Order: sequence, then C-alpha cells, then structure tokens
Amino acid sequence: MNARAHTVTAGPPHQDRHMSIKDILRKFTSPIVYWNLVALAVATCLAMVGLWFWMDRFTHHGIEVEVPDVKGKLVADAEYELGLAHLTPVRTDSAYNRSLPPGTVLEQIPASGSHVKEGREIYLTINSSQTPTLAMPDIADNCSLREAEAKLKALGFKLAPNEYTEGDKDWVLGVKCGGRNVIAGERVPIDEPVTLVVGNSDMDEDMDEIGQDSLDSFDSLEDYTITEEAE
Repeated sequence: MNARAHTVTAGPPHQDRHMSIKDILRKFTSPIVYWNLVALAVATCLAMVGLWFWMDRFTHHGIEVEVPDVKGKLVADAEYELGLAHLTPVRTDSAYNRSLPPGTVLEQIPASGSHVKEGREIYLTINSSQTPTLAMPDIADNCSLREAEAKLKALGFKLAPNEYTEGDKDWVLGVKCGGRNVIAGERVPIDEPVTLVVGNSDMDEDMDEIGQDSLDSFDSLEDYTITEEAE
C-alpha cells in the first residue's frame, strides 16, 4: 500500500502587526490631519482675540471718569450726580456734625477730582439724623473739680459754667444737664453742655459773716431801744 504523501503548504511569512515610527509620522503628516491642526490653530487664535476684545469692553480698559465733588450735598442729590457720572454711590458710614443738616455727605472716597473707571464705587459718609450720646462717668461726690473737668473734656462733653453750693471747696457734689440732675451711667447728648455742682466753703464763711452781722445789728438796735427808754 502506497503511502499517500501529504504536502504541507507553507503560509506567507509572518507580518509584524506593530506600526513603525515612519507609519505613525506618515499618518500625522497626512493632508487630513494637517488641515485639522491648521483649523484648530486658527480657531484658537480667533477665540483668544475675541476674549481680549470682550475683556477690554467688560473692564472698560482705558475709559476713566472724573469723580465729582458731592461733599456738603444731601445724599439724594449726591447719589443722583454720581449716577450721571456712571459711578456707584455706597453709604458706608455715618457721623455727626450739628452745623449741617441730617443726610448731608460729610466725606467721600475717592476724593473729588480723582480719575477712576466707570462703575467704580464711591464710598460716602453721611451726617446722622440722631444726636450721639455719651455715658456720664461716676464723678458726683467722687472727685475734685479739676479731675471732673479733665475727665469730661477727655470724653467729649461740653461744660457750662459751674454752679456753686454749700460743701467742701472745689468738690463735685452733682452733675446737671438741661436743668436736671444726671446720675452716673445716664446717657447725655454730646451737644448739650453739662453743669457741675461744686462745693464752696467760702460760701459757708460768708453765711457766718452775714449771720454775725445780723446779730450785731440786732444787739445795736436793742441797745438803742434801751437807751431811748432810759431817757
């Protein structure tokens, strides 16, 4: 029996499935990829230019306005004038000036004449409609006249002429404001003067002298009456 010969056909040589560096570079340098990269670069440049123009318009770059002078004006008029100048008024603080009407602008920041960008906030200090008050310290029957005056002036009180009464000389016996007695801790308007009630020992001596003069006059009158009766 003849053995059948089996013919083995050799296949094609093994092909490397991995791409070479040249193949990769060839793909990236193909016309399609090239023009895609060019289009991406152009789009990026256009986006950056558009962003620059938008930022320039949004931040008002190079556009400045002069801050008007609104000090001494009523706050409503000041806000209207600042609005016309494309500025934003902001009330940030209040103070008190008795010589100006309530609601008057006392201070502005930035100052008038400054050049700022449109929309800049202008901070305003407004004159208060309520008179500030101060708490009365404990000085009645607690310190001398000199100490009381120094303490009250340091705190911002206004002093009226002193009122003197019987008591130790130059010793503060009480405090008055608006004709009424004020106790320690009571709040007093800063524009109302305070009167110190001060002791004056000289007054006691004067009263003694007046009393002695009265007694002497009475004795003289009594002697005169007795003399007339004797005659």
